[in-house]
Amino acid sequence: MAAVQRIGSRNARFQQWQALLTNRAKRQRAREFVVQGVRAISLAVEHGWQIRALLYDADRPLSRWAEGVLRTARAGEVVAMAPELLAELGEKGEATPELVAVVGMPDDDLGRISVKDDFLGVLFDRPSQPGNVGSVIRSADAFGANGLVVTGHAADPYDPKSVRASTGSLFALPAVRVPSPREVTEWLGGRALLVGTDEHGETDLFDFDLTRPVLLLVGNETTGLSNAWRERCDHTVRIPMTGAASSLNAANAATAVLYETRRQRIAAR
Repeated sequence: MAAVQRIGSRNARFQQWQALLTNRAKRQRAREFVVQGVRAISLAVEHGWQIRALLYDADRPLSRWAEGVLRTARAGEVVAMAPELLAELGEKGEATPELVAVVGMPDDDLGRISVKDDFLGVLFDRPSQPGNVGSVIRSADAFGANGLVVTGHAADPYDPKSVRASTGSLFALPAVRVPSPREVTEWLGGRALLVGTDEHGETDLFDFDLTRPVLLLVGNETTGLSNAWRERCDHTVRIPMTGAASSLNAANAATAVLYETRRQRIAAR
């Protein structure tokens, strides 16, 4: 374990970490982000993410879990922090966390997502809400996807709201940001069908064969898929609905399509 430092005031180092919570540009420049919560921190360590710093409450005894993380995580820095400062880095409205991690970002490299014969990927086009990004990551992980691609001018997967909504799945499932469709089509090279979700899709979801290698395309929460992605879809599917609702929340729609894909693949075995 690295030598323990102590921070009891809002010094420059604390202010750098605090800025990671709200300033996307600073997260990107530093290539690091704040992680809160037992499950998320545990999964970040378990999956070998770079732990830049571990910050713990200087005024209370550590639990067995926290001691284990400090012992095994190989953090670059270990900091005993005044509880009121640590609380500012924790979730709003919650008690002071026992431990907060600062984690390094991996590269936005599509090569992190493996494309094999049973490939299942999700592409989220220009999502505006970080909570939805995290929710889609969670569902993609739960239903066996290989990774998530976030395209265009989009919410940040490393925003604290996204990290929390993923409940740790961010560290188990590759999530890669790309600026445009060109990078995705070059990466896939025709190895998977591009299947868009749309309320006016050509086929009901459960009538479409999702056992083949597929990249599922989910559009922006308000405007749906961009024209650039619509033109690239090999097929579009719709989720049959009843009631007064005209559409589903983007994360809910992604979850429904992922579940049906998983169901079909289990049945095909």
